[in-house]
Amino acid sequence: MTDSWVNSAEILGSDLPLELSGTGNRRALLMDALREAVRSGRLAPGTRLPPYRSLAADLGLARNTVADAYAELVAEGWLAARQGSGTRVAERAAPVTPVHRPRTPERAVRPVHDLVQGQPDPSVFPRTAWLASARRALAAAPDDAFGPGDPHGRPELRRALAGYLARVRGVRAAPDRIVLCSGAAHGLRLLAEVVGGPWAAEAYGLPFHRELLASHGVGTRPLGVDADGARVDGLTRRDRAVLLTPAHQFPTGGPLHPARRAAVVDWARATGGLVVEDDYDGEFRYDRQPVGAVQGLDPEHVVLVGSVSKSLSPALRIGWMVLPQRLVAPVVAAKGEREQFSSATEQLTLADFIESGAYDRQVRRMRQRHRRRRDQLVAALHARAPHVRVTGIAAGLHAVVELPPGTERSAVRAAAWQGLAVEGLGDYLHPGAEHASRGPRASRAHRAGDADAVRAAGPADASLVPHRDGLVVGYATPAESAYPEALDALCRALPPAAPLAAPPAATPASAPPPPPAAP
Repeated sequence: MTDSWVNSAEILGSDLPLELSGTGNRRALLMDALREAVRSGRLAPGTRLPPYRSLAADLGLARNTVADAYAELVAEGWLAARQGSGTRVAERAAPVTPVHRPRTPERAVRPVHDLVQGQPDPSVFPRTAWLASARRALAAAPDDAFGPGDPHGRPELRRALAGYLARVRGVRAAPDRIVLCSGAAHGLRLLAEVVGGPWAAEAYGLPFHRELLASHGVGTRPLGVDADGARVDGLTRRDRAVLLTPAHQFPTGGPLHPARRAAVVDWARATGGLVVEDDYDGEFRYDRQPVGAVQGLDPEHVVLVGSVSKSLSPALRIGWMVLPQRLVAPVVAAKGEREQFSSATEQLTLADFIESGAYDRQVRRMRQRHRRRRDQLVAALHARAPHVRVTGIAAGLHAVVELPPGTERSAVRAAAWQGLAVEGLGDYLHPGAEHASRGPRASRAHRAGDADAVRAAGPADASLVPHRDGLVVGYATPAESAYPEALDALCRALPPAAPLAAPPAATPASAPPPPPAAP
């Protein structure tokens, strides 16, 4: 068997033809062979694979080797496993064939690739570990867990979060300062009701958050954003609060500079204002040391808002706020007498998931996966579009592909024709910031994609928000088997490199002699 493993050989394992090539780790070689069988179409979506015991016996492998290979391919999205139906080729694991349709203005290609930021691949949710935590949590749950509920949230989860956030994010909080909610958006709604407005917000950020605040009567005004994060020197005494993403500015990338972290805390102390810290992806760091939460600098003037939507799943609807002591009672009162949003049993399950160490293991696993995805994105762009620059890649679940001025809208349209869902950086720009940085003339030219007119409007005021064209590329969402196709569609949609300027024509006196005539 060793000879057939080392040399390329087609082996029939329980009617499963596999080409096993090369030397090295047998589990890795088996996984490569299975991936290639799916990729080539020899294993069609829905095909049931042999039980791992049978395949192990036929290939002369240890059962654990085959079982581990199956489990990892399930996690990557190539295979799907359900109790009672065995292991099958995932329905979406087949190679994606680009959809070719007439390119008319009335009809675009339906997206078949998803690089929109915002959520992890749902197929990698840790179902087995979550189920084990749910069983333990339900077995140990006190009777009051099945009653009306406490608007603070379950004490078991608040204790678990207090320990986890202190250890991982440098947060200073006792459990009684933590109020559970159904996600970051729910937390912002409650803060808007309690704190009132106006707020300052980063000029680049989620439109949904700005719209949510506006729906509760809280207006926002933009703060400039540069390579060091938000320009907090623009805060005034009129601002009741400021909404920031200090660990990894969303979506441009990069942490808030240490001097600005200190400055925003000084502003809050001097004015009685509130810093609302959206810690949306605080656990995911790749090429730099973790950045602690700003909340650790002054727990009485900073609210930390977090959730499990990026680390586990947005479907769980569990978030939290770590509040200054003075805001706990008002926020609980705004929330209401009874918890209406987050299931008590899911809160208990998450508490066990954290305390058992399963949450740490999942975060480490996802950190490795996202880093590999990011490296694939950077490598693909370097090979096929070296003229574009990728930023914001040291952390998070997305990157920004910077584009030449005036090309963003055309790149988004080209991506749609490639069947790719991706968003432009301009979609995240505060509506008040676009006019503030260069004025209406440049704004109109930018929206029209007229690069010459944008340049003619003059330079932007760097203290505000310079216009930037780019694509916000979320690399966490696609299944493992679909990701290469999504990157290929992205590269095809990017604008070509600008042609080099032609050299000046030579004058007759300096013109080189003509080449000799051919013999």
